[in-house]
Amino acid sequence: MHNSNIKLIAFIFIFYLLETTILLAQPKTITLLHTNDMHANFIPHEAFWVKGDPKPLIGGYNELYFIVDSLRKVKSATILVDNGDVMTGNPITEYVYKGAEGGALFEMMNRIGYSAWTPGNHDFDISVDNLRKLTQIAKFPTISANVTDSSGNFPVNNREFIIIEKNGLKIGLIGIISSDFYNLVNKNSSAGIKILSPIETVKRILDKLIPLTDLQIALTHQGVDDDSILAMHATGLDVILGGHSHTRLRNPKKINNVLIAQAGSNCEYLGVLDLTIENKKITAHDGKLIPLWYNAERPKTDLSRFIDSIKEQIDKDFSEVIGLLKTDWKRGRGETDIGNFITDAQREAANADVGFMNPSGIRKDKSAGPITKKDLFEILPFRNILVKFELTGKQIQSIIEYTILNKSDVLTSGIQCEWKKSKNGGIEFILVTVNGKLLELNKTYIGAASDYFMGEAKRYLGIETPNITYLNQTVFSAVEKKIREVKEILPINGKRIKNVK
Repeated sequence: MHNSNIKLIAFIFIFYLLETTILLAQPKTITLLHTNDMHANFIPHEAFWVKGDPKPLIGGYNELYFIVDSLRKVKSATILVDNGDVMTGNPITEYVYKGAEGGALFEMMNRIGYSAWTPGNHDFDISVDNLRKLTQIAKFPTISANVTDSSGNFPVNNREFIIIEKNGLKIGLIGIISSDFYNLVNKNSSAGIKILSPIETVKRILDKLIPLTDLQIALTHQGVDDDSILAMHATGLDVILGGHSHTRLRNPKKINNVLIAQAGSNCEYLGVLDLTIENKKITAHDGKLIPLWYNAERPKTDLSRFIDSIKEQIDKDFSEVIGLLKTDWKRGRGETDIGNFITDAQREAANADVGFMNPSGIRKDKSAGPITKKDLFEILPFRNILVKFELTGKQIQSIIEYTILNKSDVLTSGIQCEWKKSKNGGIEFILVTVNGKLLELNKTYIGAASDYFMGEAKRYLGIETPNITYLNQTVFSAVEKKIREVKEILPINGKRIKNVK
């Protein structure tokens, strides 16, 4: 071959390489759309934080669909993900669809067009088997790298990571659930599940992903604080899209060069994170939350008709008024009217002497007025079973002391206590009664609580879990029965555990 031809071919080859390199190095953009902690809020609800009445409606899967669809029309490279707790919060989770309770939620997510999700602790509430069935309905992958069984297998059709290609970029997604899993999930629903260290798991997977991808993203369900710790330790991670703490991060946090975003809760906001990537680095970002305000003028779609059909069935089954609330029920730390009423209902249903409850098990406030079965379900959405057990008077006294000294948020029923601090910083009991009679330290009493609560007896009460007897009713049914019996719910006056100083 003539030398001039060889030089020409070499020149063309070098020019092609340079052009390809330049094209590959050019900035590319993608948009991450993210939700978390939707808690089965597939229909709009009142924006409780807005002053004045009537309050506007916000949220729901129909509004989510229209906003996502609008963004997809103007942003060509989008990825839509959810970061856990799709379940628990609305009676839709009681209805079987395609073999799974709550399955209709995942059918809706299919129609919205999710790319991936990572489960949260409440997605395990019904059972591991039900979660597995939900993931079979989902047409998008379930990513959860640190959820395994005792044999090291993935129990809910989960994968450690996936790689998605968008706009010429390879994007690695890793899924993580909170290491506090066992304190968050009922023991019946966590049996056989092994949770690996979030930080060590992410670091191990990043070693695999970094050579294969342009961008590394963790989908987490562990809260902003733990996300911040993860960002400090996981070198090579670019973005954390989080859940669990219900945090509205209107702008992403940046820690150790890792962007952290979260979109509140209850399907009220869609998180949007626009990224510019150049040479495997994020060179620009813009993050925000879009409120999903209800718009009655939306055109009907197959999704909206499906949503309406489910809502109509729930309204038919759960709209019955079961009682009248004379004053507002407001949640809070420590004793509240709503907490005392529910704890009393558990004690009475179990025919027990004392009752206990964690305020975090109460999930919604209720304004004065008629209370429906649906209202009660939203207040108590868990399937906790009522249990009873034996305690000595000495144990009851130690429980009271433990909750006071540790400032443990525990609601009680049947107990009246007056105490003050002793000179050595301990507790001096002035008066302790059970159902109006002085506490006898050597007497055996019957206690009542939920199976979840007693599974965490060490944490809440400072005692080992006693032998428990499962009763043939849920906490929900016990409270519903009491509401129906009293008909009108009045304020409960007087503090039960009182510091008289």
